[in-house]
Order: sequence, then C-alpha cells, then structure tokens
Amino acid sequence: MEKNSRETATNSPLFLGEGWFDPIEIGIRERIRGFIEELAEEELNDALGRTRYQRPGSPVLTPGSAGPEAARTATGYRHGRRERQLLGSFGPMTISVPRARLDNADGTTREWRSRVLPRYARMTKQVEALIAGAYLSGTNTRRVRRALGALFKGAVSKDTVSRTWRKVQTDWEAWSRRSLAEEDVVRLILDGTVVRVRLDRKATSISLLVVLGIRRDGQKVLLTVRNMGGESEAAWRSLLDDLISRGLPAPDLAIIDGAPGLEKAVGLVWPDALVQRCTVHKHRNLLAHAPDRLHDEISADYNDMIYAETSKEIETRRKAFIRKWRLKCRAVADSLEEAGDRLFTFTRLPESQWKSARTTNAIERLHEEFKRRIKTQTVLPSAETAAMLFWALLASGQITMRKIDGWQTLAEQPALQCIDLAA
Repeated sequence: MEKNSRETATNSPLFLGEGWFDPIEIGIRERIRGFIEELAEEELNDALGRTRYQRPGSPVLTPGSAGPEAARTATGYRHGRRERQLLGSFGPMTISVPRARLDNADGTTREWRSRVLPRYARMTKQVEALIAGAYLSGTNTRRVRRALGALFKGAVSKDTVSRTWRKVQTDWEAWSRRSLAEEDVVRLILDGTVVRVRLDRKATSISLLVVLGIRRDGQKVLLTVRNMGGESEAAWRSLLDDLISRGLPAPDLAIIDGAPGLEKAVGLVWPDALVQRCTVHKHRNLLAHAPDRLHDEISADYNDMIYAETSKEIETRRKAFIRKWRLKCRAVADSLEEAGDRLFTFTRLPESQWKSARTTNAIERLHEEFKRRIKTQTVLPSAETAAMLFWALLASGQITMRKIDGWQTLAEQPALQCIDLAA
C-alpha cells in the first residue's frame, strides 16, 4: 500500500491534469499574501498612531512593553482598502492594501503611501533580478516570457521583460557618469568590437569602444564602453577625454590593438605612457602580407621570437626574422619593422608580467563572451542598448574577471630601454 502511494506521487504526470496543482505552493502563497498584508497594516498603524479599530487618543500597546504608553493624537483616518497585483518569486497574487489620509501641518491632507508596497510597484526586486538575469544569459524578451511563464503563471509578458530592462538603464547611466578619481588604475587595455544594431529601422554594424583598467592590486575593472561612431582618432580621443574629465589618472602602460587612430589618440592624451602593441594582432597582420603557403613558416618564426624566454633571445630572433623575411617576403619584414619598439614594450617589464602585457587577450575574451550571449538576438535594438548590455553582463556577475598574471610585481619600475631594433 505504502509502495503504491510512493509510486503514484513520483510518477504522476508533470504537465497533465492535476500535475499542475501543487498544494504546497498554494499554501505558501496564501501565507506570503497574509504576511505582506499584515506588514502593510502594521505600517499604517505606526503612521496613524493607532490600530484599525482603536479610537483616537486611546492608549497604544507596544509589543514587548509592560503596559500602555501615553495616548498619541491621531494624524489621519482610514478610508477603505484597494487591491494590488504583485508578482514575486512565489508567483502572482492579489494583495489587499489599506488606504488612509494623513494630516499635514497646514490643515490639508495627503494620501498615505506604503513603503512595504511602493506606488506602482508590480513585482519584487528578486523577480526583477531574475528576469534581467535570464535576459542577460543570452536570450530575447519572447524567450524569457516563455521560459518564466510556467513559474509565474503567465504574469511575465514581453512588455514586463522590457520594463524590467529599462530599469537597469538608470544604474547604467549612473555608472557611465561615476567618478574615476578613486580608481587606482596603473594599466589600460583598449580595443573596439563590432556588433549589429537597429538604426533607422535597418540592421547596421557599429563599433563599441571598450576600455579595461588594471588596478594596482591586479584586478581588472571595466572603465567605459560606448558607441562613438567608429574607431577613428577623433572617436578615441573623445572617449579618453571623457575618462580624464572624470578623474582617471594617467596610466603607466596602455595595451592597444595597433589601430592607427587609437595609437595616435593615446599618444596625444598620455604622451609619457608606455604603449604595447598587441602581438596577436601583429601576427595577423604579418599573415595578411604573405601567401597562404608561407603562413605556417611565418607563424613558427614569429612565435619563437615573441615567446622566447629572455629579452636577449627575443632581440636575437627578431634580427634573424628580419633578415630571413626581407629576402623571402619583404612585405612581412616591413610589417614587423613598422611596429617598432612598441611591439616589444613588454620586455621592459618583469618577466612575470609578460603574459598579461603582450596582448589585448583580456579584453578580447570579453568581446567573445559578449557576442556569445547576444547571438540569439541577432540584432540589438539600439547602440545604447548594446553598450548597456555589455556593462550589465559584468555588473550582474554573468561575466567575471580575475586578476592579471604577475600582478604582484606591478609596483616595479620598467627598464629604461627596450631591445635593440637594429636588424
């Protein structure tokens, strides 16, 4: 008998008939509804100075006190109740909220507003976080509605998701204007990423300019992400000027992808900062200057040079690379020489930092994760939404960043000279 009961409870269909009815859920919802109504009632009691059926001027009993306190004068009067719809992690429910008028000092009255259930609040903070988190996980508004439909019994609509997302915009705008004076940033990583957005009802590719900071303790922090209309010198200069106006100190080192506009902007804004050209981007440039049949050989020679263990070895292998490829494919040698000493700035740092300073990989990984999350959305609604989504993925903890390798030696001063560039 007991075995059959267990089997019936375990094997009952989940989506058919009575499988939708859960007496535990129903009981919990009723308890929560009563609890919320009781909170609102107690809040109004405190505002009026008396309970629901107590007359003005009557003694008020305080929980835990030995007896009645002195009588308090009423500050208003009740006038019925109204129903409010509330969506919480426990599901949708109808709450009966008391109404009252409170007296002002000038003889007028005002409507009492509950702080337990703020005006126009349709859902709890936990539900808002859940909806925003589902959206940030890489789905769109319709799929969020379908995914949460069973949990909230259809109370989450496409518009609900959109409204919740718009509330995130307030935090985004505050973050975009925050002061950077307290950020102990010693290193910057700068790069742009291309995303598809809807402009003038047409799908258009735009560039998001991203600046990642490295604090003195080695922790990465997102400083800004904005659409500036492209990746030109003027666009980057405007972005960097905004960071400076918000108090960002001059960095010791800036790691860039080698884009001419970015390199010029950094040189104008921070002329004394060291600049490191990304070795991965330069590798791609070298391959673009040679036929496919030479790519493997170029890659082998280049990696032997860049990933050598000492500065002296890097210097020796660079000279050998230049001599060899001047004869075999002059464009490859010229492309390497074009980068100059900025391709090897990392050799001036302690060797423990070489891995983190050679490339813009830290920011490239953010780009990849961002694009993976928005893949299902194909085209984002606007350029501002794209930038806000990039920030929200980090702010919500959907994407996390660890400290850079070799952060313990960030306080050490770089060497005065780079490797010898003579070929």
